Amino acid sequence: MSKRLITARHLLACLAAVVVNAACLAMPAAAQKVPIPLVQEALIKSTLMTFNDANITGNYDVLHAKLSKPFRDQFPPERLKEVFKVFADNHIDFKIVVAKTPIPKQEPAVNDNGVLSLYGYFDTTPSHVYYELEFIMSDNEWKPIRIDVNVRKPDAAAKPEEKKDDKK
Repeated sequence: MSKRLITARHLLACLAAVVVNAACLAMPAAAQKVPIPLVQEALIKSTLMTFNDANITGNYDVLHAKLSKPFRDQFPPERLKEVFKVFADNHIDFKIVVAKTPIPKQEPAVNDNGVLSLYGYFDTTPSHVYYELEFIMSDNEWKPIRIDVNVRKPDAAAKPEEKKDDKK
């Protein structure tokens, strides 16, 4: 084969790769799919551990760097420190969640705007770690757009086996 033919094939292959990548990046938000359970668990735990580390150390730079661009733009590290002050002030440390399996409170879903919602809790004692995490594709990966964490006593609704039905 001539060098010219090999170069033309190589250029065609590169062009095809660019077109495929561009098509994937141009995918409408609604076309985003819910990641597999293993990826969901990794997103939940990595987000919560980065959040936990920021609260323990008082350094919110790494958490800030891992957020989606819209979240980063709205909340600089100093603002994150203010917003999550209650966790640091109360010395809340929930690193035990890495040894637990997340329990979903609703089915993971991607809405029409491309927002992946992962809501649930970790069955820890004496309190549960409840989370409502939302992610968007940012910098070609799922990154948090919303972090809502609450450490509190278990909800009665979370343990239906403990509910008593007195109606007969």
